[in-house]
Amino acid sequence: MEKFIVRGPCTLKGEVNISGAKNAAVAILPATLLVRGKCHLENVPDISDIRAYYEILESLGSKITYISKNEVIIDNSEINSAIVSYELTSKFRASYYLLGSLLGRFDKVQISLPGGCNLGARPIDQHIKAFEKLGATIEVKSGNVYATRTERLKGAPIFLDVVSVGATINAILSATLAEGITVIENVAKEPHVVDVANFLNSMGAKIKGAGTDSIKVTGVTSLEQVSSYSIIPDQIETGTFMVAAAVTKGDVLVKNCIPKHMEPITAKLIEAGATVEEFESSIRVSMNKRPSSFSIKTMPYPGFPTDMQPQMSILLCLCDGTGMIVESIWESRFLYTDELAKMGADISAHGTTAIIKGVDKLYGAPVKSHDLRAGAAMIIAGLVAEGDTEVTNIAHILRGYEDICQKFSGLGANIEYVVDDEVNTCD
Repeated sequence: MEKFIVRGPCTLKGEVNISGAKNAAVAILPATLLVRGKCHLENVPDISDIRAYYEILESLGSKITYISKNEVIIDNSEINSAIVSYELTSKFRASYYLLGSLLGRFDKVQISLPGGCNLGARPIDQHIKAFEKLGATIEVKSGNVYATRTERLKGAPIFLDVVSVGATINAILSATLAEGITVIENVAKEPHVVDVANFLNSMGAKIKGAGTDSIKVTGVTSLEQVSSYSIIPDQIETGTFMVAAAVTKGDVLVKNCIPKHMEPITAKLIEAGATVEEFESSIRVSMNKRPSSFSIKTMPYPGFPTDMQPQMSILLCLCDGTGMIVESIWESRFLYTDELAKMGADISAHGTTAIIKGVDKLYGAPVKSHDLRAGAAMIIAGLVAEGDTEVTNIAHILRGYEDICQKFSGLGANIEYVVDDEVNTCD
């Protein structure tokens, strides 16, 4: 069994480098399937979700050259299959991007319904709606999604009933090689949506409006192989270390990030009493007092990201007063609150709302990672807790954070990675 043991409390100090964005990379890797040639990618995060995607691509016929753990060349000139097994797609949610990419290249596509963190129902109805608008026929049965087309997909107007990152990206992917113009309305504006569009445009796609309310895709007949493309820094990893610096009353320079992407998180940290200094590609966060109370409502970008509310809850656990978190994206995002209660937090979650009253201290306890971001929150809680915190079910954490143990250790945390009772150094 894998677990982290965090011995607190500690004060984080120093510098940390942010890895490439998980949410961009898991869309850009399948996007390479639209190219009958090579794609050279840099700043790819070395995490389990990405390694799972490499395995999927290789099963389809991709040839991958590993230049380093963060740099690869993917050659898709000899892709020979559009069928992906359940064993591979069930490992993570973002495997659904294979549908949009493979539909641009094959007449018949089959993937199993994707897996991922248990955050509640996450239907792909908006993805299916986009594919059908472009002329594909979609059938879901026995845990598989079957997508077929009788001719080249054709551009069409698409209105998404809800703002969905996944459906927005899948609509872009499937429209890139379609005949004619596709206009997608009510789209997601997240930085990784823009990064996917920029990647495709670097290969000759014609995509305009990414990051706004409407995206226009003028279909092209083919894409050219890309000589080099660097994935953007991870917004959520950046935010995780910013919060950790503040809650431990530390002083951390977070490097290789995009401050503009961090504005909703930065605003809340300042409201809590932290000092935040922004530079061209780094952010310094320091704090020397008890956090002030604040409230959060998660929203699509540029609102406060749902993927940051578990981490921010640790500030509220120790705040002076009472704060509130309203979750408007996922209905099962508060499973982690029971774990924090084990550590002495005064926290009550009902439906989409959590009320958190600040306490003087948290105390180390055995806790479980219920999902990727909740797992990061457990580590942060362990950093400020008195005594040892044992975090289990950490496969979720390793899905999205590269070298998280080493990065926290480099900032002065006392954290160990344990596999089958054997301690592995985080130095």
